[in-house]
Amino acid sequence: MSLRHFLTTQDYSRAEIDALLEQAAAFKRSPRGQQLAGKSVALLFFNPSMRTRTSFELGAFHLGGHAIVLSPGKDAWPIEFRPNVVMDGEAEEHIAEVARVLSRYVDLIAVRAFPKFQDWSVDREDAVIKAFAQHATVPVINMETITHPCQELAHALALKERFGDLTGRKYVLTWTYHPKPLNTAVANSALLIATKMGMNVTLLCPTSDYVLDERYMAYGEQNAKENGGSLTVSHNIEEAYRGADVVYAKSWGALPFFGNWEAEKPIRDAHKHFIVDEAKMTLTNNGVFSHCLPLRRNIKATDAVMDSPACIAIDEAENRLHVQKAVMTSLIAQR
Repeated sequence: MSLRHFLTTQDYSRAEIDALLEQAAAFKRSPRGQQLAGKSVALLFFNPSMRTRTSFELGAFHLGGHAIVLSPGKDAWPIEFRPNVVMDGEAEEHIAEVARVLSRYVDLIAVRAFPKFQDWSVDREDAVIKAFAQHATVPVINMETITHPCQELAHALALKERFGDLTGRKYVLTWTYHPKPLNTAVANSALLIATKMGMNVTLLCPTSDYVLDERYMAYGEQNAKENGGSLTVSHNIEEAYRGADVVYAKSWGALPFFGNWEAEKPIRDAHKHFIVDEAKMTLTNNGVFSHCLPLRRNIKATDAVMDSPACIAIDEAENRLHVQKAVMTSLIAQR
């Protein structure tokens, strides 16, 4: 059997996604076990984390496994990812050695590596995690790069807990203001999972500059066609919110301004009214609200929205623990 990684949900069929969600729900009902007894996972963090690190470490522990946490460039050697390069810079070792050595030590490798935010044509290649997958001889898990597939599963599980079947539900993925440009990873992933679950998805953003990368828009169209949903883009707040079952908020930077954020800042600053507030939520079909967290209150969403019964962000965050277990055990079982 060829080695299977968990880099993006787009590599997984709807049936496989449903199976992971069912397993995550089972772990939520019965959190402890020995499914990872004697197994280990290396967690490599090139960027900060709270929920991801905690849920992976605890997830392994709850199932009898062990997690090793590494921060290359801080508590581990800086790594070079480019092929055929003369290593006369900061990096002390090459990914070709790192991935193969770790593969001799552990059963799984998980990686969190954000874009550099300098050139989207480079960042969209997702070189860091692809290099790990290329050189590792054990399964590699994406803990967030330019997509965030584990967050997708936690989000989908929270929605299924609230609604059951998600087919045909109106889902609004709304851009929100943030004082600085952020990664498009969660927005890309929300688009992927919502369309894969057969929802009628509206991408709400201030201008066409904020439409997501054509790759993910194309995947969304494909997923919608295959699963009975739809995908539309809107710049009209009231029209998008009206009748929505789900409002999912995220801020992200405009790709045409990637690496030139000062030029984008006036556009971003002019759309602070995209905040999720009570007035907008009253337009929905008694809809739920969620966010991947962390969230700046009264910037992305108001206190009233965050503290309302409609907010399922904490449920989604809890579900990270359960879906992480499902992903790890599924990859171990396939080996």
